[in-house]
Amino acid sequence: MFRLSNLISSVVENKKERVLDGSIAIWNFTNRCNLSCLHCYSKSTLDEVDTLTTVQIKKTILQMKANGVKFIIFSGGEPLTRKDLFEIADYCKENGIITYLSSNGLYFTKRNVQRIVDTFNYVGISIDGDEPTHDYFRGLKGAFVETLKAVQLANATGAKVGIRFTMTKDTIDSLEYIFDLAEKENIPKIYISHLVYSGRGLDNLKMDLSKEQRRKAVEFILKKAFEYYETGRDIEIVTGNMEMDAVLFLNEFASRYPQLKETMRKRLVVWGGNSAGRKLLNINSEGDVRPDPFFPLTVGNIIEENFGDIWQKGELLDKLRIHPRKQISGICQSCEQLDICNGGSRARAYAITGDLWSEDPSCYLSELERKRD
Repeated sequence: MFRLSNLISSVVENKKERVLDGSIAIWNFTNRCNLSCLHCYSKSTLDEVDTLTTVQIKKTILQMKANGVKFIIFSGGEPLTRKDLFEIADYCKENGIITYLSSNGLYFTKRNVQRIVDTFNYVGISIDGDEPTHDYFRGLKGAFVETLKAVQLANATGAKVGIRFTMTKDTIDSLEYIFDLAEKENIPKIYISHLVYSGRGLDNLKMDLSKEQRRKAVEFILKKAFEYYETGRDIEIVTGNMEMDAVLFLNEFASRYPQLKETMRKRLVVWGGNSAGRKLLNINSEGDVRPDPFFPLTVGNIIEENFGDIWQKGELLDKLRIHPRKQISGICQSCEQLDICNGGSRARAYAITGDLWSEDPSCYLSELERKRD
């Protein structure tokens, strides 16, 4: 995750940098879902049966804690389809692990919303555009109305709530709408995700943006981030799955605060770009452990092995933890910004070339932008 807003304020105001002390796990607790989203990497349906038991999950949580996992993002499928979800989240809290919820919002009600926001440190709800766009993309007519109600219910509690939006050719025309909606509803956070080729996203590869569309979209997002900061608008902007955004961000930051460019660059190097297998991991609903949710290879299974044994071993994880990843081929070989982006997504590289260590095919940076001035 690339936290634009936090970086701007912390560097300009000379605040202590926000460094992740530990790892983040995105855990797909279930493969059961009430929607059929075009981009979903889980290919979820309501007919799925949960594989992992509550006992197995709690056992693994203790193992994760012992191995430096500090955050767990509850994902799916739709995580709220699990009856033991609050019990699991409470167990995380008892063991000092911060929890985030990633949901489609359709199970939010006036009765349970307070429990949801009291349980999770942050709640992210997916909205993929205006009403017709969202309903088409999510595969259910009427989904937008119910999801927006969920956002409003959660936001009214005063808890930390955010909109999650995935950029594709089907949704990109709604990018501006998402920002307008956040402003209108006073939603404190917008998370913009680039498409990664996995699950239905791989099946629907043609839905991805062109490099020209991606650049235009990122430039708009950067403009809004600086606008919000400079006007005092308290809306946090985060992008995900496209670490090259940080290079474009650095250039824009430098044009506004030239005297702070090197300070910002040092912050970005510490942030480190793509963190799959380093500070990020995924556990799917079958217990498979991957370096990120989209990764084409598994490194173990928590039903068969202790999490610590999985996370602390293996040639693949050792290679992923090299920073910067100079073993990546193509344009990354000569890129002078590699220490910032760390080569981007290995899942996208593999999906297009079959080579885990080829360049990220979605990199939109020009030759000039890949140089340090």
